[in-house]
Amino acid sequence: MNKFVDVLGIQFINISFFEMGRVIKENIKNNKKTFIVTANPEIVMHSYENERYRNIVQSAHYVVPDGHGILLASKLLKHPIEERIAGYDLMTHLLNEANQEKWKVYLLGGKEEVNKKAVDRIQKQFPHLKLVGHHHGYFSLEDKEVPHEIHQLKPDLVFVALGFPRQEEWIDHHFSTFDKGIFIGVGGSIDVLAGNVKRAPEFWQKIQLEWLYRLIQQPSRWRRMLALPKFLFKIVKVRNKH
Repeated sequence: MNKFVDVLGIQFINISFFEMGRVIKENIKNNKKTFIVTANPEIVMHSYENERYRNIVQSAHYVVPDGHGILLASKLLKHPIEERIAGYDLMTHLLNEANQEKWKVYLLGGKEEVNKKAVDRIQKQFPHLKLVGHHHGYFSLEDKEVPHEIHQLKPDLVFVALGFPRQEEWIDHHFSTFDKGIFIGVGGSIDVLAGNVKRAPEFWQKIQLEWLYRLIQQPSRWRRMLALPKFLFKIVKVRNKH
């Protein structure tokens, strides 16, 4: 089994959800600063069409397959990825670990009220982790105040919910200024964490229609969904070349 699988120029880590959690835990224990991208077909298509963004995603330590579309693409390309690692699931798994290990956590992104609701829920659900700081997502990429605060607080986990491509751009832009921490882009997961958006029930996840459930809840996402057929068309084209 390939440890990494190439999907349109992006190297996805090909390990189980459990193993990924273990790798992150080890990196925290060893103070190994880490940049993780949770990539779905939209992110892959954007990186395919935008060289600057592609370079940022390729610079990440790990790109995890967030989305059934990535798994389908890997099968079509004859290098199947073992398991989907959904961003929301990875985030909640890490919050559980942080609760047990008393790790320090920082939550960045979302509207102010969404960020506060997510913070309240984290504190109620995971009372033993140390939520050392949080900030809404409405600030400039160049803003020095937020990275300075994170640098001072030295959290073990920094969840960056600025939506793509901004969250990856922000991590890349400030990464060198931090001494430690796992920096992970979690996008809309903050809305689910805050209770503003419902996670698709297991049945919808099993039949791989989580994206449709999300679209029903947030019809404004329809433009973004156009990336999926475009992505699969590109994958089939690449497969037919080989």
